[in-house]
Amino acid sequence: MNGTDVRAAITQAHRAEWARVVAVLTRRFGDLDIAEEATAEAFATAVQRWPADGVPPGPGAWLTTTASRKAIDRIRRENRRDDKQKEAQLLYDDDPPEPAGAIGDERLRLIFTCCHPALAMESRVALTLRMVAGLTVPEIARAFLVQESAMGQRITRAKAKIKAARIPYRVPSAEDLPGRVAGVLAVLFLVFNEGYLATGPGTDPVRHDMTAEAIRLTRLIRALMPEDGEATGLLALMLLTEARRPARVSGGGELVALGEQDRGSWDAALIAEGHRLVRERLASGDAPGRYQILAAINAVHTSARDVRDTDWSQVVALYDRLAHLDPSPIVALNRAIAVAELDGPEVALASVDRLGDRLAGYHAYHATRADLLRRLGLGRQAHAAYGEAIGLAGNTAEIAYLRRRRDQLG
Repeated sequence: MNGTDVRAAITQAHRAEWARVVAVLTRRFGDLDIAEEATAEAFATAVQRWPADGVPPGPGAWLTTTASRKAIDRIRRENRRDDKQKEAQLLYDDDPPEPAGAIGDERLRLIFTCCHPALAMESRVALTLRMVAGLTVPEIARAFLVQESAMGQRITRAKAKIKAARIPYRVPSAEDLPGRVAGVLAVLFLVFNEGYLATGPGTDPVRHDMTAEAIRLTRLIRALMPEDGEATGLLALMLLTEARRPARVSGGGELVALGEQDRGSWDAALIAEGHRLVRERLASGDAPGRYQILAAINAVHTSARDVRDTDWSQVVALYDRLAHLDPSPIVALNRAIAVAELDGPEVALASVDRLGDRLAGYHAYHATRADLLRRLGLGRQAHAAYGEAIGLAGNTAEIAYLRRRRDQLG
């Protein structure tokens, strides 16, 4: 294994081991900041040493031991927490396995543990994405449509609240799950979205490892909480979205828009399962939540053999219903895209332009405007809007698609 291969292996280990090492150190030291910083130092050491020395037989154990030593060094340097120094002597013994409680899967257990209801919903989701999912601060900031500095501050405040309020880092019981499941579903939804349209530098435009893991964990939640309609809705949404992945990116590495995709390459088994779950929720008679409505919208799209067969009036009606639950500018933007197919691009453009103040930093806003302006024959304005979208987009395949559409304007 050469140096490049080793660094790639370390990157993969970051996704698989980062959360576990942070969790172990947090339990031992009771300090999330020390745990995260020591884990980061351990991974930095691995990047330096493994290319020359080779990957150790037990990379996870090596990272845990190295991170533990880094944590001890920091505590000693700061000359505080004498009782923690005594506890640190136990670090070189294997900890007894923590009881699994109601959740058997370690990754899912960590997500539920981090989604503590004492934190505001956005804070618990952001912190869990950073600690457990391994997303970077820039990736999380893009998911929330906020500046990177603002997201960094939000995560820092969440960690400070955990410390100040002495929130215990423990495995939740079965009784805790209903109060935490909304945050867990939000985490998995954002992890799936990042995988389906990856924005990290140097990553593949679609990251199947992330989408597959999000689906796996959502299946586990549905098995744990079969009566939770939103868990079923989110699983259906993921399956119907994942079914289109084979047609998502062209052989030349360019994003393929929904209307241009080869629908024959969609995964029929995933579509059938997703449709079954949507019908199951409709038959329940319960008022649908956000993920259930989004799944229903995707069911309409995946029911059409051709984009011209899409029932756009039903799509708009579903977005109207979603807007009552989630009156966000993103929902309004997606509704306008459907309105363009139903009532024409001029009507849709008026709706989109009203969102400019709130979505000026969102690439999809400018991409939508560009497409509507192009369809209205306003080439110069469309060219400028495509330029704005390209400058804000982070996905390589999407950037390639936007550049081609802009260049076609002349």
